[in-house]
Amino acid sequence: MPAKSVMSSLVSLASAGLLLLAACATVAAQDSFYSADAAQIAAGDAGSLIHNAKDDVSVFGGSKYQILYRSTGLKGEPIAVSGMVFVPPGNMPEGGWPIVAWAHPTSGLVSKCAPSMAAGGTAQVQGLEALLKQGYVVTATDYPGLGTAGPHPFLVGESEGRAVLDSIRAARELIGGKSPHAALWGHSQGGQAVLFASEIAGQYAPDIDLVGVGAAAPATNLGRLMDDDINTPGGRNLLAMALYSWAEVFGAPIDNVVTPDALKTVDSLAQDCLESIFDLPARYFDGKDLMQDFLSVPGITDIEPWKTLMEENSAGTLPAHLPVFLAQGTTDNTVPETVTADYMSKLCGAGSAVTMQLLLNVGHLDTAKDSAADFVDWLANIDAGKPVTNNCP
Repeated sequence: MPAKSVMSSLVSLASAGLLLLAACATVAAQDSFYSADAAQIAAGDAGSLIHNAKDDVSVFGGSKYQILYRSTGLKGEPIAVSGMVFVPPGNMPEGGWPIVAWAHPTSGLVSKCAPSMAAGGTAQVQGLEALLKQGYVVTATDYPGLGTAGPHPFLVGESEGRAVLDSIRAARELIGGKSPHAALWGHSQGGQAVLFASEIAGQYAPDIDLVGVGAAAPATNLGRLMDDDINTPGGRNLLAMALYSWAEVFGAPIDNVVTPDALKTVDSLAQDCLESIFDLPARYFDGKDLMQDFLSVPGITDIEPWKTLMEENSAGTLPAHLPVFLAQGTTDNTVPETVTADYMSKLCGAGSAVTMQLLLNVGHLDTAKDSAADFVDWLANIDAGKPVTNNCP
């Protein structure tokens, strides 16, 4: 490699290191923000604010807040969830700002992996600048167990869905209680989150008027995804994270299906965060370790309780009146195009109007980034009362 390229790489790595140090310092300073005692958590309804803090730095001319709000745990218990809220510049219109709830892709399994703690957490919210310019308040939940005390219910749809819906309620309280309606937007794990949020909204949050949901490369059929991905480092990486989380959350016996040697790698992966491209090499090498010796059973998708957990956390159909925007990359090796196409067919069969955007030569990591502008335009048309494309047969 030429000396100039080597120097450029070293400068880039040094800059990344400084950002990481800054992020660590921020986390240390904010630990208390993410904590609340049982009495504080129980003192309000799901979606109400526990506390918030305004950032000193403007975001695309608007304001950024960190929030800690109340939600509902898997056993119906009150819990605290952290996140961010972004408010557009200018004065709020008389009827309030509409709200878009962003649901992030996989960032990790432990508390330190919350996007609101990351140095680049704001940049992870795809389409943020365009949404703020269009006059939307944007929420970005961390999900339970990220930021707040764990365990994090990774790929547990109802847990994520409740946190997404309650982030809308928290944002509504933050801006003074007024908002005409809301929409949902998520990527990968976040795609699963917004689909589950849409499915449970009528019962869990009837006070929220949902007008649309957008999902980029959503994790829908978990059993199929696990089977398709089992022979790739990235796929085994995500499967390992799911097995670890479900063992923690549901008490599922992970040592019955994972070899003793692989358990060490799974434990190591569980402590790592995936917040930027700088985190990918370590996870790639851990994924290669899993390729050597991982499952002690021929197929995880046919063994209980894992089979039932995958079925329960696979996305179902949605209320037929709710428009759906799906985006899918053609070179996605994590969520294959066929999985999203099958889910679209399922939605169409149930009467949903689905706008499908196929992104040529786009992989999993870039799906939300490359479709964000089209999602914002799609949502603006809905808000303006204009028809949106329905790609269902």
